[in-house]
Amino acid sequence: MRFIIRLTLFLFLTGCNMLPQRDLQEVGADLPNQWRGGQQTASQPLPDKWVETFDDAQLQELVATALVNNYELKAAAARVDAAIAQARIDGSGRWPQIFMSTDREQAQIREAGFGSSDFGVFEVLFGISWEVDVWGRIRDIQQAAISEADATNTDYYGARLSLAARVAQIYFELIEAKLQAAVVEESIKDRTIIASLVRGRFQRGLVRGLDLRLALTDLANAEAELEETRNRIQATARRLETLLGHYPQGNALQVTTLPPLPGVIAAGLPAELLERRPDVVAAFSRLQAADFYMTSSKKLRLPRITLTAAGGTRTADLTELADPRSAAWNVFAGLMQPLFTGGRIEGEISRNQAHAEEALNLYKNTALNAFREVEQALAAEEWLRGQEISLRKAVEQTEASQELAVYSYRNGLIQILTLLDSYRSTLVAQSAHLSITRQLLSNRVNLYLALGGNV
Repeated sequence: MRFIIRLTLFLFLTGCNMLPQRDLQEVGADLPNQWRGGQQTASQPLPDKWVETFDDAQLQELVATALVNNYELKAAAARVDAAIAQARIDGSGRWPQIFMSTDREQAQIREAGFGSSDFGVFEVLFGISWEVDVWGRIRDIQQAAISEADATNTDYYGARLSLAARVAQIYFELIEAKLQAAVVEESIKDRTIIASLVRGRFQRGLVRGLDLRLALTDLANAEAELEETRNRIQATARRLETLLGHYPQGNALQVTTLPPLPGVIAAGLPAELLERRPDVVAAFSRLQAADFYMTSSKKLRLPRITLTAAGGTRTADLTELADPRSAAWNVFAGLMQPLFTGGRIEGEISRNQAHAEEALNLYKNTALNAFREVEQALAAEEWLRGQEISLRKAVEQTEASQELAVYSYRNGLIQILTLLDSYRSTLVAQSAHLSITRQLLSNRVNLYLALGGNV
């Protein structure tokens, strides 16, 4: 008896200490005390709602609409409900399972020379089965399902952030496309004037027909570019409408100004990212789930204690079904110890150990990618700021050179190609400046998303 008690105690303690100890900081690399790239304020927390930092009421309204109507997000919410239900299913084995069935049997007996007789029998049967979860094997399965549900719920939170980021970036792309169209339209007006100027000089015999052909070709190219930009506007508008859960009609928004870039961001500390960013938190929850599955499979080696009960009553009189004197029942208690399973248990343990190792490496990879995205967005913002300053200067210079080119052409000091090049350079510089301004805003959204900022 003492040996049995000691063995039971040993098995219980062994079964309770199988779960590996995990740490969020276990990312396979040393974390710096602060971010390496760009300018940021580590002493301040992230804003509660990063969308509001852009100070654009229409953007805030669009994001709010998408968070309510987007069907991808609704599907993610349904996955959370399914994961919670699965956790409830996996935990049901910790409780007794009770079943009951009712039946009525009708029979007829024929005897030679005596005719026949009918009789009916009512019966109620019940059964109870329960595996006593001494070692916590079923509890581990339930905890694994709970961790999976936590990960799915975190995925939903991450989907909200991703959706808000996509809405903001497409919103900025739509505004940029409209501004690009306005720039091309203004360039077409200028090139129309140039074409008229060249046509007049050609009619007076001051220039060759080639000059007129080149001017008209340049004007046609600008008109084709305008059509391409308008096509981009309708395509971008439809993408935005789809995210909002609306029919993609292609209606462009009544806004033609990009919001200013918010001030220096409060990026916090690298270690804080592990507790805040949804995909990292979800990966860690899945690692914990894998650990619980692995621990549960190891406990398959331990003995199982099961309790079963069955009984019922059978009578020809329906009123006697409730009479306890007509009931019969039995109860069994059993101890089952696996001795030989053909390698099934060891195979399941090896499989779950491999899944846990996979989950650990996926967590490390997710964490390192998260750090990379933050560092990359911080560094990109500094580079984009410098590029925006240079392109702004280029716009000023090309606009000034365009005026000089028109004056010089009128006075016969330059050729038509030089004049047309000045217009093309102005358009390219203006277009590039608009693009880099939008990229600054989109990169800031990427930074908020990489930091796990709230919406």
